[in-house]
Amino acid sequence: MVLLSSKATFYYKRVFPVTFFGFLLLFIGVGLFLGLRTGDYPPLPFFIGPVLMIGFTYFILKMLVFDLVDQVFDLGDALLIRNGGKEDRVALADIVNVNYSALVNPARATLTLRKPSLFGSEVTFSPPMRLIPYTRHPAMDKLIARIDAARRNST
Repeated sequence: MVLLSSKATFYYKRVFPVTFFGFLLLFIGVGLFLGLRTGDYPPLPFFIGPVLMIGFTYFILKMLVFDLVDQVFDLGDALLIRNGGKEDRVALADIVNVNYSALVNPARATLTLRKPSLFGSEVTFSPPMRLIPYTRHPAMDKLIARIDAARRNST
């Protein structure tokens, strides 16, 4: 079983959002607390900026991170997909398309499936991080070639 997804997915989905939003909420909370104690509240932009940052960051994370599955393993003739304590097996021949986007951080690979899996008809994961980002990923190129071979052999 070879891990095809990034080990940093846990960080992107769980650690970073809690840390980032927690810091901003703490920032707002300290301003409110000091205002309540002294009666001298910080100016309104002190609160508007962090609230806008929370909204913008949540929107970006929802589009690029929260839809990533936790883990994708290569089983040879199939992929094992795990997300939120659930797992599903998808045969390579049942994958219609692989779309790899290297120009976003984290990089994203989207598998379009012939039959919907437990996670829907599209499964998105982040491939392993590389030293030279924003270029073709060799693991994705190999996966695409193996999916093509599996589809040709299944017909």
